[in-house]
Amino acid sequence: MTGPRSVDRALDLLDAVSEAPGPVSAKTLARQCGCSLSTVYHLLAPLIERGHVLRGPDGYSPGPRVPALHRSFRRHHSVDAKAAALLPRIRRATGAEAYFTTYRDGQITVIDSTTPLTATDPFAPGPERRAHATAHGKALLAQLPRAARRRYLTDHGMARHTDRTITDEARFEAELARVRDRGLAVSVGEADPAHTCLAVPLPGRPDAAPAALSVSLPRRLFQLRHAEVGAALLRAAAAFPTASE
Repeated sequence: MTGPRSVDRALDLLDAVSEAPGPVSAKTLARQCGCSLSTVYHLLAPLIERGHVLRGPDGYSPGPRVPALHRSFRRHHSVDAKAAALLPRIRRATGAEAYFTTYRDGQITVIDSTTPLTATDPFAPGPERRAHATAHGKALLAQLPRAARRRYLTDHGMARHTDRTITDEARFEAELARVRDRGLAVSVGEADPAHTCLAVPLPGRPDAAPAALSVSLPRRLFQLRHAEVGAALLRAAAAFPTASE
C-alpha cells in the first residue's frame, strides 16, 4: 500500500494506539482499522523507527516522540506558562475540568485540559467538530467578525447533536449576542446530552489567536453550581494577563 491511502491507514493506526487504554496488539489494530495484519506491520515499522509508536511485550503504545510533539503543539498554539497554570487553578477553584481552546486559520481546537488521561472526556483535546454546540466554540465565534463567522459555519456546518443544539443561524447569532453582552457562554447539553460547559474569552495580544477558557460539568450539577462556576471563570479571565502560581 502506497500513496495517500497508506498515510490515512498509518494515521488510523496511530490514532488507535493513542486512544487504547493500554498496549494494543497488532491483531486488534488490524480489526479496528479494517486492514490486514501484514499491512499493520508494514505501516507500524516507520512509526516505530521515528519514535511515534513503541512496541513492547504486551503490544503497541505511544512512543517517546509523542511528548515532544505535544510540547511543540502547545508552543505553536501559544500555550505559555500563564495559560498552563490557569487550567489547574480553575480546576481547584471550581471542581470542574478546565480547557484551553483557540481559533486559528478557520479551525477551533481544544489545546489542553485538566482531564486525566484515563478518564472519558466529552471535550477532549483536538479539533473541535461541534463548536456551534459548545460553550468554548460560542465564546470564540462571538469574537470573530460576522463574515469570518459565517465562513466558519458554512465550512463546518451546524449539525444537530442533541435536541438542544442550535442549528438555525439567526438563533445562533442571537445566542452569540448574549454571549458578548454577558461575557460568558453556556451550552447545556447541546454537544453532549450529559454535560454542560461554560466558557469565557481570554484577553490577548492583538496578533494572538483568539482563545477561550472553559469548564465542563455534569448537567445534573449545573443548576446547583452554574453561578459560582461562571463567576470563577470571569474572575480568571479578568486576571489572565498577570495570572501566576
